[in-house]
Amino acid sequence: MEQAPLAWRVEETCLNAWPALQQVLFDGWVLRFSRGLSRRANSANPLAGARGATEPLIAGCEALFRRHRLPTIFRLPSLVGGDVDARLAARGYREEGLSLVLHTGLERLAAARDAEVRLMPRPSPRWFAAMASLQRHSPEQAATYRRIIGVLAIPAAFAALRAEGEIAALGSGAVHRGLLCYQSLVTDPSRRRRGYAGRIIASLAAWARAEGATGACLEVEAGNAPALALYRRLGFAELYRYHYRRHEAASGTG
Repeated sequence: MEQAPLAWRVEETCLNAWPALQQVLFDGWVLRFSRGLSRRANSANPLAGARGATEPLIAGCEALFRRHRLPTIFRLPSLVGGDVDARLAARGYREEGLSLVLHTGLERLAAARDAEVRLMPRPSPRWFAAMASLQRHSPEQAATYRRIIGVLAIPAAFAALRAEGEIAALGSGAVHRGLLCYQSLVTDPSRRRRGYAGRIIASLAAWARAEGATGACLEVEAGNAPALALYRRLGFAELYRYHYRRHEAASGTG
């Protein structure tokens, strides 16, 4: 399969695997609003074939993000070229959040069910509580996270690995168009370097194979060297990358 069609299919899968609470389609872009929890769910994202960021598009985005009392953020995959980035930079949008989108074939992952990894079709209250603790979410952020998971519309599984009587690692995965997208992979800082994340990944891969998936993808911040090293050891490779452009003044929030 050619690189560009695969990349746009991965992009679509990642958007569906981490949905927004509200969204607006605007001239080939999708504007996502989720009470400020994560830039991915609170930004303007191009769809396949989207035109560049025209002045009416930028002004319209700024008005809608202002209405939601959020900073105006554009998420810019490397798939869309540099003209959009240059236009936003000229308007005073600050660059941040460089991230990589990784992909691999499921045949390269050591997919295996693990007796100590619990897989659930829906998160339990304990799973949500552990996720909030490990992600250091405020009560408001935890509530928004639960709402985002609640609007997930594609097949998903939620994994928890216990060690010494406590939850040591968590993660989730969702499948769309034959692709497994990993989300919220997190390990207790005091229990890192014990292979727990790899076991979560393998268990979710086994589940995804049963759902008909043949590939896997995930997003990771470019500066997260330990995570990148792990994913590359497991067979993931960079497919494309993205960064954000933020304009605080455009939101009216300072």
